[in-house]
Amino acid sequence: MPSFSIRDAALSDIPAITAIYRHAVLHGTASFELDPPDEAEMGQRLQAVLTPGYPYIVAEAEDGTIAGYAYANAFRTRPAYRWTVENSVYIDPAMQGRGIGKALMVDLLDRTEKAGFRQVIAVIGGSAHKASIRLHESLGFEMIGTFKGSGFKFGRWLDTVLMQKALNGGDDTLPDETAFPGTLYRPKTETA
Repeated sequence: MPSFSIRDAALSDIPAITAIYRHAVLHGTASFELDPPDEAEMGQRLQAVLTPGYPYIVAEAEDGTIAGYAYANAFRTRPAYRWTVENSVYIDPAMQGRGIGKALMVDLLDRTEKAGFRQVIAVIGGSAHKASIRLHESLGFEMIGTFKGSGFKFGRWLDTVLMQKALNGGDDTLPDETAFPGTLYRPKTETA
């Protein structure tokens, strides 16, 4: 089994990230996209994650190839959700089953917790996506619910599975709104 290291993603990783995601879109249900985005779009998506300060990482094999990637991004855009992220993880199909997904998720969870986030939501495409469900369960995610038949891909209806993990005490304590991710929102000043 080849070894790998985990590092921050860079724009130079976009061709590999795009290829991995392309395969996931065309052959799997992890993404409900139907048309794979091109490198320009994937580069814009990477920047949209990194610019506000969310983590985006890659697993790099010894030979320099990208074996997989993961990132956390805003769960929803409304400011009250700023303490909650949604995670994503994709592995090169030739590298699946080698622990890369788990290693990426462990690192990603560590980074999101250090950044101050309180909740991580996994949105899993399809109830039959048992590997992803088991991975999240092994990392302490709890099953929250299922949207039945919420997607249609490959000629069949797919469920959307929601799982959740609390970080930094979750909702048991109040956050420091002067620190990130609280600073993702600034109240508008009122004028009389």
